[in-house]
Amino acid sequence: MSVVVGADGRSRCGWSGSAPEYLRYHDQEWGTPLHGDHALFERMCLEGFQAGLSWITILRRREIFRAAFAGFDIDAVAAFGDADVARLMSDPGIIRNAAKVDATIANARVAAELVREEPGALDALLWSFAPPARAAAPRAAEIPATTPESAALSRALKKRGFRFVGPTTMYALMQATGMVDDHVEGCWRAR
Repeated sequence: MSVVVGADGRSRCGWSGSAPEYLRYHDQEWGTPLHGDHALFERMCLEGFQAGLSWITILRRREIFRAAFAGFDIDAVAAFGDADVARLMSDPGIIRNAAKVDATIANARVAAELVREEPGALDALLWSFAPPARAAAPRAAEIPATTPESAALSRALKKRGFRFVGPTTMYALMQATGMVDDHVEGCWRAR
């Protein structure tokens, strides 16, 4: 199913009709251009935690993640130590995956160095891989899981020391932050 019609009469991407959280996320966030080092860092972290899970799992816990990770403030997370890791690993509200927790802290340290040298550098780096706009896909099945741009972004981030930034995760980040518009043909949000 490529589109669903909501109670308000609007046609939306089919995935948005499965939960109220998805509907709000679809209408207010997904595919909307997002800028700012801290905002993009948060999204990168959440996409990393999502790897192997359903996005709804992360979406429903987003406020808990924000509280646990100091609002995803890059400098605050970069300063996390062993006590913070222990606290995070005992927090049932987040995904208690040691590799993902460690990667989030390590990524904050890389991001902190990057933006300390040049504020806005994380934003500029991520957006530099945004592909040219393309026509809306007629069906959700035609939307790729990765693209040459997401693979290139993944390589560039890994080269800098970022972790949990594979091509599929980076494509999900591109979709979520409006670097690409994957609202399907017929969706009211499609450009």
